[in-house]
Amino acid sequence: MLPSSSSNRASDGHLHARKWRGRIGLSLVASLSVLAGMTDAIGFMASGDFVSFMSGNTTRLAVAISDGDVGLTLRLVILVATFVVGNALGIVVSRLGGRRALPLLLCIAMLLCGAAAWPYADQLPALLAAIIAMGMLNAAVEEVNGLPVGLTYVTGALSRFGRGLGRWMLGERRNGWRVQLIPWTGMFAGAVLGALLEHHLGLKALFVSGLLAGVIGVLSLRIPRRWQLGYMPR
Repeated sequence: MLPSSSSNRASDGHLHARKWRGRIGLSLVASLSVLAGMTDAIGFMASGDFVSFMSGNTTRLAVAISDGDVGLTLRLVILVATFVVGNALGIVVSRLGGRRALPLLLCIAMLLCGAAAWPYADQLPALLAAIIAMGMLNAAVEEVNGLPVGLTYVTGALSRFGRGLGRWMLGERRNGWRVQLIPWTGMFAGAVLGALLEHHLGLKALFVSGLLAGVIGVLSLRIPRRWQLGYMPR
């Protein structure tokens, strides 16, 4: 009886830890999605370009090419390429920082504050810094308890939610599809907040994004190391 009892306690402990790992991970996803939505709204309203929504910039790029607008085409190619570079740098910084969220988020905070402090009329360098930061943000969380999540884009989340809803309508009871609304809700709420901030502060509203990134980074120190390793890309 004793081995069985010990096994049951170990199993219960594992399930309890998995539940809390999921809750903390989704809370982190929600916070980072708010950051992404806020930053994207500020950048878009200040410059007319998306900072994290590269699907939108890709469509705009195609339209610019069809219109023969060489200047806008070149600008959008630079923005999309910068986002790719940001994602690559996110992995590099994550690995160099021992796959901890704090070093990554502090780098993101510095980039966003640098963009907010840009003193010149040409906003492109500040915009590129914000785009690099949003690319890097995707290295902060890749999955939670085996469920894939996106931080700076929500089309995939809505698609996974919709497919899950379809399976639920057919009587299938799979877990995890409802949580896909968390990054969408976070990004939406962040975008509303970012729009309000940009109305009052312009591009300097990115200081708020930078501050939020730093605060989330400091709070991430409370997350157990092994949980962070499970959240972040390998």
